Amino acid sequence: MVDIWIAMKIGGVTYFAQPDALKGSLVDTLKEARPTAFMGVPRVWEKMQEKMKAVGAKSSTVRRKVAAWAKDVGLNSAPGSAPVSYHVAKKLVFKKVRKALGLDRCTKCYTGAAPITKDTLEFFLSLNIPLCELYGMSESSGPHTISRHDAFKLTSCGIELPGCKTKLHNKDEEGNGEICFWGRHVFMGYLNMPDKTEEALDAEGWLHSGDLGKQDENGFLFITGRIKELIITAGGENIPPVPIEDAVKEAVPLISNAMLVGDKRKFLSMLLTIKCQVNPDTGDPQDELTPEAVELCRQLGSKATRVSEISGGRDPAVNAAIQEGIKRVNEKSTSNAQRIQKWVVLDRDFSVGGGELGPTMKLKRPVVMKMYKEQIDNCYKDVASPATPDNPLPPK
Repeated sequence: MVDIWIAMKIGGVTYFAQPDALKGSLVDTLKEARPTAFMGVPRVWEKMQEKMKAVGAKSSTVRRKVAAWAKDVGLNSAPGSAPVSYHVAKKLVFKKVRKALGLDRCTKCYTGAAPITKDTLEFFLSLNIPLCELYGMSESSGPHTISRHDAFKLTSCGIELPGCKTKLHNKDEEGNGEICFWGRHVFMGYLNMPDKTEEALDAEGWLHSGDLGKQDENGFLFITGRIKELIITAGGENIPPVPIEDAVKEAVPLISNAMLVGDKRKFLSMLLTIKCQVNPDTGDPQDELTPEAVELCRQLGSKATRVSEISGGRDPAVNAAIQEGIKRVNEKSTSNAQRIQKWVVLDRDFSVGGGELGPTMKLKRPVVMKMYKEQIDNCYKDVASPATPDNPLPPK
């Protein structure tokens, strides 16, 4: 809808990236096309972020300090009322970054189809590349809400498009409910599938998305999870995993992927993967850490250069850093049931080829649960009662 029909409606030209875009060829396509609008799933932006951080880690001390200063200015400045320092940073850093990415003519950068972390949003915002989130479904003809430069809030997927209405079904005490769509953009139903149609559309024509979210006083929509992804603990507490997973990844930059587990369990545990290099031909994760991850390890006092030197609790310095990050996340939890009590670092990162991620880089939770059943069971093995943040049990 976005890349084909809208482009035709406004007289635009659509460029298609190569099949190996995530293996490194995307920037070449962007430099060739120099788009005025670009939309990428979160993993595209995350890959760009990782590559830019890796290049930055190899830069001279002076260049790193200038880049850090410019990013700080960019993150704390509004272009409409920007100080002189913002314009200096724009000339010294922001314009060069945009040109290097092939986004020097791009006025609209979008992301959607899967959750994106606050860390990635802030990274690009600090480089004067605000990522506007889209939210919708195939059943709603594409976008239902959209972020714009004049209607933007970090981590929000924006406000409704004209003619669209939103309601939150069965809201909880925190205002979270199932997001429902209404408007001319909502489909009539699934062809020859009346039962599935009745499940998606209610009697008043509201399309039930299956997503959980909340709206603020200005109508900005925030996605908090999926109903099917809700973890229901043995104590009956409903816990959306995505906000907790994102918080852990933000607290511990060394982590690539995080998956919360604890359905029908007495407490929560988490599977973690470390940022590693990817085979450019196959897209499979390798054992070698990314340059950014190596630098982070050095800052922690670790000499690790491979995932195998960290996984399974092999590196005390990294273990301590992860536990400290999780402790900070736990301190912000709204209840004891939402605290992460145990965690384990896996031997390899998640990937599409490995089966843990889908084509749009969404986490395939049921698949991960089956693949890493042994590691998950070990988190709950011989544990009469859960650990506490002050006395955590070590990962196995």
